[in-house]
Amino acid sequence: MNWTHASAFAAIFTTAIAGHAWAAGGPHAHDHGHAMSDHAALPFGEPGDPKKPARPISVVMTDGDGKMAFIPASIELRQGEQIKFLLRNNGASDHELVLGTLATNLEHAKEMADSPDMKHEEPNTKRLEPKKTGEILWRFTKAGEFDFSCLIPGHREAGMTGKIIVKPLSAAK
Repeated sequence: MNWTHASAFAAIFTTAIAGHAWAAGGPHAHDHGHAMSDHAALPFGEPGDPKKPARPISVVMTDGDGKMAFIPASIELRQGEQIKFLLRNNGASDHELVLGTLATNLEHAKEMADSPDMKHEEPNTKRLEPKKTGEILWRFTKAGEFDFSCLIPGHREAGMTGKIIVKPLSAAK
């Protein structure tokens, strides 16, 4: 990724996620260079606090016969809930899970198409090799519908996307 692409990427995400700047950190890296917890919550929440309880949710990444998927592909939560996503890649190729809004994930997918070897270092993202496991700890501070996708080129298009529905506190009872 050259400086022009990095600048365009930063500008897109600054606008797309309400002023929270993202910066590309090298030819194949995507690293903030700062802790996300130092800033206001993103539209889809904030990194979780490992000292607080979290509800575990298992998400399996699969591929085969030209189809790719997350199981489950739809998750319902309550606003304010902290989730520990327990990820397992049962597929034959690398996969990742990127939490975001649909708009930010679609924009990021375009950038990934230009830099398919981009590595992520954000707390809302985890990339796994085949047969590996990992975790994302995330607190959903806002109600709404959010996206999770594998943004490795071609994977989202092959079906590797899902939806997170966060119910407002008043409706969660």
